[in-house]
Amino acid sequence: MTRFVFLTATTLNGHLADEQDSLDWLFAVDPAGTEQPQADFMEGVGVLVQGSTTYEWVLREAKLLDEVADWSKHYGERPSYVFTSRELPAPEGADVRFRFGDVAEHLDELREAADGKDVWIVGGGDLAGQFLDAGALDRLELSFAPATVAAGRPLLPRTIAPSSLRLVSVEQRGRFAHLVYDVVR
Repeated sequence: MTRFVFLTATTLNGHLADEQDSLDWLFAVDPAGTEQPQADFMEGVGVLVQGSTTYEWVLREAKLLDEVADWSKHYGERPSYVFTSRELPAPEGADVRFRFGDVAEHLDELREAADGKDVWIVGGGDLAGQFLDAGALDRLELSFAPATVAAGRPLLPRTIAPSSLRLVSVEQRGRFAHLVYDVVR
């Protein structure tokens, strides 16, 4: 059964990016111990979903418009949906599908494209919040890095009652603390 999963890394104080939309804080942390869990997670993913800020950051930082083959190295052959309010470029040959409007209008399409696998909400936090608002967010997988930033993009800019989250697991992954919560409806 397809689940909508928000898997992300965050600072200890709950930011996805700093005030310049930079992830330098994340790349300063040694990723040793995170590779295999990420590969295992990706095996269960049928579709990726991201907002325009996340998508543009990935394109820019990984130079994916210049190095077309790198798209499949990062994401495989999975379709990637980008929720946006404007026209954006796509790497040649990549299965990038731009969608506009409310995420609730696209849930059936995302489930169908996932073909029984999970939908990975790559980022950002507001997009994950939109899936929560639509009653479609099933799981939070959060890797807390040993870093803080003074300000920036919040992890999940929504109020969620403690009764709405059930802790599934806690695990050390290298220098990260990985917490998994199911969303209880």
